[in-house]
Amino acid sequence: MLYIQPGKPTQNAYIERVNRTARHEWLDMHLFHSVAHAQLLATQWLWSYNNERPNTAIGGIPPRWLLQAA
Repeated sequence: MLYIQPGKPTQNAYIERVNRTARHEWLDMHLFHSVAHAQLLATQWLWSYNNERPNTAIGGIPPRWLLQAA
């Protein structure tokens, strides 16, 4: 279980970064017609975020490339 104490910005940095990225790359780019539509677009964005976007922590390559090379 993740516990974040109020008033400790360093503990919230990762969550704030993910929230900002989701807001800029997903929420701000779409108009949702229903909850199901929002869930579909969220699932598609999350898959792309976790598999296709370059990740600087692993040398600026998409994680999928790293898995294929293994």
